[in-house]
Amino acid sequence: MSYISTVTDNDPASRTAQMFAKAQAGYGYLPNMVKAFSHRPEVMEAWNGLLASIKKGMDLRRYELVTLAAARELRSSYCMLAHGNVLLHGHFTPAELQAIVEDSDASPLNEADRAIMRFAAKVVRDATSVDADDIDGLRRHDLSEGEIFDIVAAAAVRCFFSKTLDALGVQPDGAYHEIDPKLKKALIVGRDIDAGYDLSQSA
Repeated sequence: MSYISTVTDNDPASRTAQMFAKAQAGYGYLPNMVKAFSHRPEVMEAWNGLLASIKKGMDLRRYELVTLAAARELRSSYCMLAHGNVLLHGHFTPAELQAIVEDSDASPLNEADRAIMRFAAKVVRDATSVDADDIDGLRRHDLSEGEIFDIVAAAAVRCFFSKTLDALGVQPDGAYHEIDPKLKKALIVGRDIDAGYDLSQSA
C-alpha cells in the first residue's frame, strides 16, 4: 500500500485520529491517501484548505477536467481514478469518460473544454513553456483572467499531491476495482490498484 508505516493513534483527540474519522465518515472506508498523511495530519489539513480556496471560484466539472488532465500528465493512477469517479456522478457515462481520457473523436467535450485540458497538461509538463499565446488561446474561449488563474492553480497543485502519493508508493484504493473494467484500464496510468485492500476496515 505504501513504503512508509501508518501511524496508529488510539487517542481520539489527536489530529491523526480526527483526520481518520473524518475520512472514514466521508468515504465509508479509510483511503490509502489519508493513511499516507498519518505522520503529518497538519499537511493534509492545509492541503484541504488550499484545494477549497481554489475550487471556490471554479465550476466543479471544469475543476475535475483540469485535475484529470494534470493527473494523466503526472501518470497518477490514484488521482485519475479518484477524479474520474467524481466525473462519473452526474457528468459523464463510463464510455464518455473513457473517450475523454483517450482523447478520441467520440469525446463529448467542446473546444473550450479540450483547450483547457491541453493547457492544464502543458502547465504540468513544463510550465516554462507556457507563453502569452497559450493564455490568449484561453481568452478566445471567453475565459476571464480569474478563470485562467484558477485553471493554472488547479493544475499546479496537483503536482504536489500526486507526486507525494506516488513517491511514497501509495496505491489507489480497492474501491476503484468497482469502476467499469474498460474505463478502469484507461484510468490506470501509473501504479496499479491495491489488490489487498479490505474495504470493510475502519479507522
